[in-house]
Amino acid sequence: MKKRILAYLAYVDEILKEEDRDWERDIRSHLQQIAFFSHERLVHLLVFMLVGICTVMSILAYVISSQIMLLPLIVMLFVLLIPYCMHYYLLENSVQKMYEQYDEMQGKIRPYFSRPKA
Repeated sequence: MKKRILAYLAYVDEILKEEDRDWERDIRSHLQQIAFFSHERLVHLLVFMLVGICTVMSILAYVISSQIMLLPLIVMLFVLLIPYCMHYYLLENSVQKMYEQYDEMQGKIRPYFSRPKA
């Protein structure tokens, strides 16, 4: 997924440098990609939250019961939590970048829609 999203962002950045394009078609296509990646982002947010909640519950269970058998579970959940956090971070920032690209595309055909770059 990481390769796909980064490749897509680079592709859109390249077409934004062009002037003579069918921007209406590109905008429709871009909105569809935003929808796909937004759905992916939502799914990963839910999984990330579930793993986080399970991690906190396991830590609390260990604190309350002091059973050493819970430590491997806590370690495994942390091992899952860290990559999920990094992947969700990539998805979130990439979709935000896609929103900016969408604004630039709109600005190509509707100058009143363009916004100043930060």
